[in-house]
Amino acid sequence: MKKFLAMLLSAVMMMSLAACGNSGTPSSSGASQGSTSGSDTSTSDFKVGAILIGDENEGYTFAHMEGIKAACETLGIPSENLIFKYTVPEDEKCYDAAVDLAEQGCSIIFANSFGHETYLMQAASEYSDVYFAHATGTHARTAGMSNFANYFDNIYEARYVSGIVAGMKLKEMMDAGSVTDPYIGYVGAYPFAEVVSGYTAFFLGIRSIVPDAHMDVTFTNSWFDIKAEGEAANALISRGCVIIGQHADSTGAPSAVQAAHDKGNTNVYSVGYNVDMLSVAPDVALTSPQNNWEVAYEEIIRTAMEGGKLETDYCNGYAEGGVMLSALGTACAPGTQEAVDAAIAAIKDGSLHVFDTANFTVDGKPVTNAFATDTDGDFVPDADEAIIDGYYHESYFQSAPSFSLAIDGITKLN
Repeated sequence: MKKFLAMLLSAVMMMSLAACGNSGTPSSSGASQGSTSGSDTSTSDFKVGAILIGDENEGYTFAHMEGIKAACETLGIPSENLIFKYTVPEDEKCYDAAVDLAEQGCSIIFANSFGHETYLMQAASEYSDVYFAHATGTHARTAGMSNFANYFDNIYEARYVSGIVAGMKLKEMMDAGSVTDPYIGYVGAYPFAEVVSGYTAFFLGIRSIVPDAHMDVTFTNSWFDIKAEGEAANALISRGCVIIGQHADSTGAPSAVQAAHDKGNTNVYSVGYNVDMLSVAPDVALTSPQNNWEVAYEEIIRTAMEGGKLETDYCNGYAEGGVMLSALGTACAPGTQEAVDAAIAAIKDGSLHVFDTANFTVDGKPVTNAFATDTDGDFVPDADEAIIDGYYHESYFQSAPSFSLAIDGITKLN
């Protein structure tokens, strides 16, 4: 009966979403605040549930698991009060998992994959006394649900800085004469704004060091596919790419680069994602941009424990400690750490904006306006002007990335 009621409520809720918008001013974390339900709960009684797209073998999910565990430890929540639901697909099984966690007494329930959102919202519409929070989603700011929030991190900042790391290596190879074409490859999961934002930030970081760099992007159409990611990396290497970046969740691409190195190609290097890739690519891994999910999880869980008000969106960058780079590999060029430190300091003090429109064009023309929000579900932004003061304000109107401009210098192969 509860499931049937939730489906009816969800249908009504989703009908309203298409007509909703947000004319409010975003808060410092990316969106306006809303009211919540809940009451103070002791740490011994407080339970946290998490619905995960993968498990500890998948880098993206592993990072979330580590963040939740660290946040619970900091807040004094016993480990036995943390319940994980692993490898939950983006379908009705997500709703079933959320209901099960609510019935087990969880006070807050998270889900970490884009396609989980509507199913988590179904559960939130039924269990109004439970907090729900969804990573990478976009509906919280318009849904009007006091117990539902979205969260993400400003990973584009760390991607830009990882581009500086790659650019420094590229410049070193070009200065030495071992590379003449500043040709970059990128293994992406899907052509979504989250991925476009990431690879564009990475590319702009490279171009801050090597202005004539150019990049090809290929998509695997999967978040986690070791074989496909390795094959995509090999195809890019065959085309002549000398740096391989990624927005995919396995070690497939870095492993392929290491294998190419072992076969004699000493002019190709890797920038990973989510986790340190030095264990699988010790000679070629330069660094990996990483989310420090502990920051968001601690903030959201603490609010729920105190019975406080959820913000519609939570988003943390370098200034809040929400993003970082893994340790620099031994292959990095001299001076890389100093360049990284300077870029991070500039991002923090606001003197460096990743998507500064002075640094890119589209179809050969300067960009003066671009929308940030998709109001009709067609994945094309149509509201909220994002270019203000000469740069695109990523994750300003909502936590999820929205940058989807096809800038010059980047070619999508599929």
